[in-house]
Amino acid sequence: MPTLPTPPALRFEFVSATDTGRSRNNNEDAVVIDEAAGLAVLADGMGGYNAGEVASSMATSFIKAELGRWLSEASAQATDTDVRRAMDICVDNANRAIFNAANSNPQYAGMGTTLVVAVLRDARLLLGHIGDSRGYRWREGELSQITRDHSLLQEQLDAGLITPEQAAASNNKNLVTRAVGVEDTVLLETHLHQTQPGDWILLCSDGLSDMIDDEQIAAVLRQHDSLPQAAQALVQAANDAGGRDNISVVLVRASGTAPVSRAWWPFRR
Repeated sequence: MPTLPTPPALRFEFVSATDTGRSRNNNEDAVVIDEAAGLAVLADGMGGYNAGEVASSMATSFIKAELGRWLSEASAQATDTDVRRAMDICVDNANRAIFNAANSNPQYAGMGTTLVVAVLRDARLLLGHIGDSRGYRWREGELSQITRDHSLLQEQLDAGLITPEQAAASNNKNLVTRAVGVEDTVLLETHLHQTQPGDWILLCSDGLSDMIDDEQIAAVLRQHDSLPQAAQALVQAANDAGGRDNISVVLVRASGTAPVSRAWWPFRR
């Protein structure tokens, strides 16, 4: 019996956009993409003076260099468990580098950064995050948040102490419970998701999600077929809503024919 040809893996198109917003003089967000490795990293820095900018830049550049190189060398031979372990190691190394810099340079004291890391391979997305930078999936006209904020506000929501309406009006939106570089260790929360042709993956800093809600994000995506135009439109919508913080987005679109999925379910959220 002849062997059937293996369907081609999904192809992923990447684009990013970042903006200082309407209220800030500098941009403490950082975004890097390694399209060949199927890697995107977004970070939103925090700290006095330019320390947040330093933390986010260190995190994104460090992870792109280490994880991007590993992904390129490991290629398709690596299992999802291998990739997840590599993500953990690279984020831990970045965390220690930022933590050490913050503790050896007075001007960087207390700096840290949120983080969201996406690795796309075959028909699967490994998505890791720390803090309140988010990941979303846009599929067949529906937007789903696929990360859960590490924040005081999210903990209050989970405990039933406040309603979603109260959360939307809260002044405590930026109090994160987990960040890169603040302590000597940090846990990267990672989940594995199946991707399909036509899916869009959105990574964003809270400069987007604090300014426009999920329905407004969906409305913007619904109006654009072009990835670069959609990214710029999201930034513009956040600025039109006030632009109180730096705004960064990454959009990834899957196309092609999805191969048969390989045991991705154990990590499914």
